[in-house]
Amino acid sequence: MAALAKAMSKFRLAVVQLHVSKVKADNLNRVRKLVKEAADKGAKMVVLPECFNSPYGTSFFPEYAEKIPGESTQLLSEAAKENAVYLVGVRQCTWWGSIPEEDGGKLYNTCPVFGPDGTLLLKHRKIHLFDIDVPGKIRFQESETLSPGSSFSVFDTPFCKVGVGICYDMRFAELAQIYTKRGCQLLVYPGAFNMTTGPAHWELLQRGRAVDNQVYVATASPARDETASYVAWGHSSVVSPWGEVVAQAGSEETVVYADIDLQYLSDVRQQIPISSQSRGDLYGVSEAQQGGIGSGPQRT
Repeated sequence: MAALAKAMSKFRLAVVQLHVSKVKADNLNRVRKLVKEAADKGAKMVVLPECFNSPYGTSFFPEYAEKIPGESTQLLSEAAKENAVYLVGVRQCTWWGSIPEEDGGKLYNTCPVFGPDGTLLLKHRKIHLFDIDVPGKIRFQESETLSPGSSFSVFDTPFCKVGVGICYDMRFAELAQIYTKRGCQLLVYPGAFNMTTGPAHWELLQRGRAVDNQVYVATASPARDETASYVAWGHSSVVSPWGEVVAQAGSEETVVYADIDLQYLSDVRQQIPISSQSRGDLYGVSEAQQGGIGSGPQRT
């Protein structure tokens, strides 16, 4: 039992930085190929980018949106079953990344999470919509076409609990704090920061969320395409609970790997025990919000 517990304290995470084209079938074919590559190299969890089946942009969301289940989620389900067996100590794998979703006449930026038997564990709908205006650099309004989600998304694995956000969700520290309070040791954000916000804030925010909560943080971006209408920064990363960048891509299509060490996470929390030192008598983050926020993960 002790040997099993020690083995379960470590696992390999793969982050796929995918070149996303306007041809959905090509995107999905590359996803299948890269997911297999990651599984063959021992990955137990695989993260895909934000909008991995679609170019990122408000004009593309309605055209590429799908029901869940649908074409793209069917591929993820099949990839999970092809590359994993749901047995602890064998090849336990989980996959996720975001797609435009259509449901009830509304569009969402949704991250479905699949277990190793192909089962849809949950879907996270982007809570915070990316509406920004930086004069002379970038204006983008997701709310022109998308609706916001209204639930937290936490799921269990044999290794640890995982909290899911999408891109702009990472800027909101409260979400990461709530996930950590719920027992998450890994936070994952499929995202597509751009050439303005990426160099300035992409790594900074990941390291901030990791250090503030003493968790691992992973981000998956599309690869950079200078010809696209929205140019992604890339630099998909994994950051440790100490705030160190332990794996990072450049701008090209690639898969990066990080070995997640939960014993190291526990050691960091013991060395600097911020959780027990937090002044809950003076301040705190509450889950009780209107509109169903905090009601638990969305499940189908």
